[in-house]
Amino acid sequence: MPWEIDAYVASLTSVSENTHDAYASDIAQFIEWAERGGAPNPEDLDHKALRRYLAYLDTRGFARRSIARKAAAVRSYLRYLKRQGTIATDPGRSLRTPKGAARLPRVPRSSEATALLDAAAEETLDLAERWETKSIGSAEDVAVARRDLAVLEVLYGTGVRVSECCGLKVSDLDLARGYITVLGKGSKIRRVPIGEPASDALTGWLLAGRPLLAKPETEPEAVFINRRGRPMGPRDARRVLEAHPLPDGRSLHPHALRHAYATHLLEGGADLRVVQELLGHSDLATTQTYTHLTRERLRAVYEETHPRA
Repeated sequence: MPWEIDAYVASLTSVSENTHDAYASDIAQFIEWAERGGAPNPEDLDHKALRRYLAYLDTRGFARRSIARKAAAVRSYLRYLKRQGTIATDPGRSLRTPKGAARLPRVPRSSEATALLDAAAEETLDLAERWETKSIGSAEDVAVARRDLAVLEVLYGTGVRVSECCGLKVSDLDLARGYITVLGKGSKIRRVPIGEPASDALTGWLLAGRPLLAKPETEPEAVFINRRGRPMGPRDARRVLEAHPLPDGRSLHPHALRHAYATHLLEGGADLRVVQELLGHSDLATTQTYTHLTRERLRAVYEETHPRA
């Protein structure tokens, strides 16, 4: 195939799973559009054709941020074709798209996050006591509760991405010193401090929970495993959050706990550069999203409480 899409997708080894899947889908859509528009080969593309493609996306009602991501995928793809010698010149080098305004993430307040974690801890303790004293329930249910608590504590207590959480290895944990090591976007490694509640939850899971779910074929180094003994994935983590809603009944996405981690650090007075390092952001502008969020929250508190607001 002149478009070499399979080879391009296979080359995306340094991006996250979500970015990998999004780029593969974006490029497939782009090629379909190009072939319909009279460009059966990559050599037929030029800057004008790429601009027409962006205009086409706009007429289809895509959000500006979605268009920007699709344009980034096209630029990446054309760079690959140029490196491979498939095209002589790269028409995507000068392709520019305005980035849409970043949507401020909706995060739970610190009291809501604490209530969620406290409820999960109480549920785990209750299940363990009932099983040990009255043999009510099952040992597997207790193990799953321990795992869920550890997942929740790690996501909120360290601010790691859900993929980083699911990818944790036993050798990544240094609970005695209060650190974990995670492999982030772009294969970047960083050490993140972990608090006592998350450390205790991890210890309880590894000692009293994980052995009950592990199977002979279970990967020894995988920290978090599902009921089948396989490493947990992001979908498993989402099910954990669905099973542990906020006090008002709202279910969170795992990434919301990362947002909460950053927001609550900044509200507590943490330095922006420190938060950037903890989150593993390569660009400070990405971290600055949370400063806008905290300002909005402060404004809301002011308007709700000050008599002259």
